[in-house]
Amino acid sequence: MGEKEAQPITRMLRDWNAGDEEGAGRVVAGLYAELHRMAASMLRSERSGHTLEATALIHELYLRLDAAHAPEWQSRTHFFAVAANMLRRILIDHARARSAGRRGGGEVKIPLLAENTGAVSACSYDELLIIDEALTQLEQADPRAARVTELRFFGGLQESEIAAELSVSEITVKRDWRFARAWLASHLQPREE
Repeated sequence: MGEKEAQPITRMLRDWNAGDEEGAGRVVAGLYAELHRMAASMLRSERSGHTLEATALIHELYLRLDAAHAPEWQSRTHFFAVAANMLRRILIDHARARSAGRRGGGEVKIPLLAENTGAVSACSYDELLIIDEALTQLEQADPRAARVTELRFFGGLQESEIAAELSVSEITVKRDWRFARAWLASHLQPREE
């Protein structure tokens, strides 16, 4: 997105920071198409009739943003970083509820973005919970690499956007991303007993 296109959103974020009670709604409405694409890419390989759809995911995001104390928004990228974190939490909460059997039905696939292509790779709710646990462990080992992973997986942000959000260089983001993929791969492999 170009500088001129980002300006209205940045203005809305600043208004929200200043206490605009309708700020969350304006920002989500202004970014709805992008948020919907992000949610749809996460859910692309879901079977039809699944209870969690892109629109429902965005509505849940809106409810959480509206109810939460908004951070001091810095930019559009900062908003997407926070949204990525919230979307991750929504998916994890949903997966936990499904795994606990509270919503009935069998195991459903949830897609995640593949490493460099942006292509979607499916995983089950149980696998999503395992990935979340591994990502939580990665946060202990290397918080920035975990944040890069979250922004790539759940936020779909590009390396340049992640670099801007984390105030690091793109090469650092690439290095963190390579490390995180290797770390997660080694921690997600089935262990022989």
